[in-house]
Amino acid sequence: MTAHIGIVGCSAEGAALCYRTICQEGADRMGVHDHPEVSMHTHSLARYVECLDRNDWHAVGALMLSSAEKLAAGGADFLICPDNTIHSALPEIMPNSPLPWLHIAEVVAAKAKSRGYQCIGLTGTRWLVDSDVYPEALAAAGMQYQRPSEAERDEIDRIIMQELVRAHFDPDSVAYFQRVIAGMALSGCDAVVLGCTEIPLIINDDNASLPTLDSTRLLARAALDKAAA
Repeated sequence: MTAHIGIVGCSAEGAALCYRTICQEGADRMGVHDHPEVSMHTHSLARYVECLDRNDWHAVGALMLSSAEKLAAGGADFLICPDNTIHSALPEIMPNSPLPWLHIAEVVAAKAKSRGYQCIGLTGTRWLVDSDVYPEALAAAGMQYQRPSEAERDEIDRIIMQELVRAHFDPDSVAYFQRVIAGMALSGCDAVVLGCTEIPLIINDDNASLPTLDSTRLLARAALDKAAA
């Protein structure tokens, strides 16, 4: 008997990739067509962006908690959120959460440590890269990190919010990510976090100059592990 996974969604593309990974890799582990029970609740991305634009993390947390309560009522046993950015609000809501959560950055940091990486490049929305979500998790695991430059943060954020969340994949944007990652490699990083759940839709180990830490799929696999425990 496996546990029931609850997904607190934010952007559709990232949540869909996480869901597909759970179902597809669940079948690899459990048998053809099989996977743990999964439920998802997703508030409109527009509601989240409105809160983020005014830097209202309390309101972001309220949306997450609303989803958590709906998923708990639907029978979920634990929660994941395939959106790195809004994890900034997770500590605030944890005391009132009806269910435990897996933290995406902690999952990624654990994988990075197990692979022996020392310095991790960060990519993601400006909200995420400016935050302490990954620095705290990586530091707790004994690793260093590097943020993109200010100009790189702006362009990466534009690509994510104007293109990737809309399932628009521009070859020029792929090339831009590749140049940023190549620069991180030159400055001493030995891996890069794909710290937006849509980035793995365009960047992976095959087209990046550093090993990638795919936050979306790593979270999905951690959820499968927990569901089977």
